[in-house]
Amino acid sequence: MGRQVTLPTLPQRIVSLVPSQTELLFDLGLGDRIVGVTKFCIHPKAQVKTKTIVGGTKNFKFDVIDQLQPDLIIGNKEENYKEGIEQLQSKYPVWMSDIYTFEDSLEMMLQLGNLTGTETKATELAQTIASGFEKLQPGTPTIKTAYFIWRGPYMAVGGNNFINHILQRCGFENVFSELERYPEITSDQLQQARPQLILLSSEPYPFKEKHIAEFQAICPQAKIKVVDGEMFSWYGSRLAMAPAYLQRVIDEVKLFD
Repeated sequence: MGRQVTLPTLPQRIVSLVPSQTELLFDLGLGDRIVGVTKFCIHPKAQVKTKTIVGGTKNFKFDVIDQLQPDLIIGNKEENYKEGIEQLQSKYPVWMSDIYTFEDSLEMMLQLGNLTGTETKATELAQTIASGFEKLQPGTPTIKTAYFIWRGPYMAVGGNNFINHILQRCGFENVFSELERYPEITSDQLQQARPQLILLSSEPYPFKEKHIAEFQAICPQAKIKVVDGEMFSWYGSRLAMAPAYLQRVIDEVKLFD
C-alpha cells in the first residue's frame, strides 16, 4: 500500500476486518489477542463467536472499534473500503494486504508473523501450504472455464485477482480473464464464451445444485459444478486444506470428458 506501519510493542488488541486473515491469526496462536472481527469472519467457528463484531467488511462500526481500543487493525485492499480504512488509519495502526497471487498470500502470512511475533508458526504454515500446492496436478490440456460468484445479475471472476490465479494453477483457463476483475456477464456473453466448464461458487452468492439447470440452459455443452468458494478465494491458513480439495475438483472434471 506504500505505507509504513510502526508498532512500539507487539500488538495485544487486534481487530481483523478480513475473514480469511482472521482465521490465519487464530491459527498463528493469536486468539487471545484478537478483540474484534467482522460478521463474515466465520472460522474458526467456536472462537470467533467469543469476539466482538465490528460490522461488515465494507461497513465498519467505528464506535464499536473505538470501544475496543485496538493497537493493530488488519485489513485488505479489495475486501475493505477505502473511506473506512482511511478513517481508521487516522486513529490506529492499520496493516493492509493486497493479494493477487498464491505467492502474495504466502508473503502476507510471513509479514503478519513478523508483525505479531509469530514468525516461526507463520513460516511453518507457509512452507506446509507451499508444499501442498507443489503436489497439485493440474488438468491437461487446459479447460475453458467460467467461474461465477453472483446471480442477479450474473457476475463472474475476471482477470487480475486471486481466484483467477488459483483457476490457472488448476489448469482451468478463465474465459473472462481479459475482462475487469469481477465483470457482470449476460447470458449472451456466456454463450459466446463457450466454456467447457462452469463453476458456481458457494460464496458470496450461495449457489446450490438447483442453479445448475439455469446455467445448463444457457450453455448446454458445458459441464457445471458447484464448488466450495472458500477453497478458491480464502488466502489465509485455509489454503492448507485447498490442494486436496482442488485436486478432487480437477479429477472430477477429468471424469466429465
